[in-house]
Amino acid sequence: MQSAMSRLGCCPVSRGAPVVALCLAALLLCNAFLYLYLDSEYQAQEPRASAHARCAPRHFKMATMKNCTPWLQCSQVRAEVRRLKLIGEGAVKKVYLAEWRAQKVALSSLSSVDYLEDFLHGLSMLQALQEPRVVQLVGFCPEDHLVVTQFHPLGSLLNLDRVLALPQYQHHDTWQTRLRLATEYVSVLDYLHSGPAGCRVMCDSNSVEKTLSQFLLTSDFHLVVNDLDALPEANASRGLLVKCGHRELSGDFVAPEQLWPFGDEGQPFSDELMPGYDEKTDIWKIPNVTWALMGRVSGGDLVHFHLFQIHEQCKKVEPRLRPSAGDVLKVYRSVYSSMVRDGARDML
Repeated sequence: MQSAMSRLGCCPVSRGAPVVALCLAALLLCNAFLYLYLDSEYQAQEPRASAHARCAPRHFKMATMKNCTPWLQCSQVRAEVRRLKLIGEGAVKKVYLAEWRAQKVALSSLSSVDYLEDFLHGLSMLQALQEPRVVQLVGFCPEDHLVVTQFHPLGSLLNLDRVLALPQYQHHDTWQTRLRLATEYVSVLDYLHSGPAGCRVMCDSNSVEKTLSQFLLTSDFHLVVNDLDALPEANASRGLLVKCGHRELSGDFVAPEQLWPFGDEGQPFSDELMPGYDEKTDIWKIPNVTWALMGRVSGGDLVHFHLFQIHEQCKKVEPRLRPSAGDVLKVYRSVYSSMVRDGARDML
């Protein structure tokens, strides 16, 4: 009987069973490692549950604060917020590094009364859109034309390449970090287009540089939208269209519908005759902003390859043929996840 079993190969199978079990255990361990790695990457991709998201409405809480505090009002802004130095200046406002109870904050002051309407609009948008993708509002004083927000020392996204070139941050200069920032940029557009304030168009974005300047880079390498002074509402179904400014726009960065359509006929630009448009102008600009954010990082070419089709759709001349920000966001997240998954498999 024993020799018969040996001839049938039963004994080798029995001796090989522990090896098979060991291989299965190793495979399960590898899968567990892969799951944990991907889970950590997915969490890094998603917007942070920042401190102000855990506060009640009209309250704020910065990193080193133990409790949420109501937005500062005029009396507190005047008495407790101390200007330190000018760190930025635009047509609408000057921005100062300031201090409130040993906390560094950004204090925005109106530059010219000619832009008071824009300044107050920006404040109203900050109040209406408080969530993790928007810079945290700390306080305001409309009478003195002052707004206090959370300070982010790394500055705007215009500084991204310079920051990532610093020795202490070079390890962040990866396609993962850069694609995550691009994904968060699209996430902000999706929030502005479908958020609680209605469909809002980013009008202060007539160049790549101007667009990047609207966002701040956080210390943990995420982004928040900061400048909300030019967010008109659009609703094509109600015939509510926008025009970004009162002057003629030009260049390849702005969407085709933002260009003066009668120039070939020799007709000079007229703000009154310029047709309005909707939020699909923001979609047209997504590929350019992503190309700028990706820079020349290793792996960037593969990112662009995977995003080619959705970017081609973003560049449709006819606005209605472009995808929504939500549709673009789904593709970005899918590309990020699949590339991380492929990278994890290569590691194994």
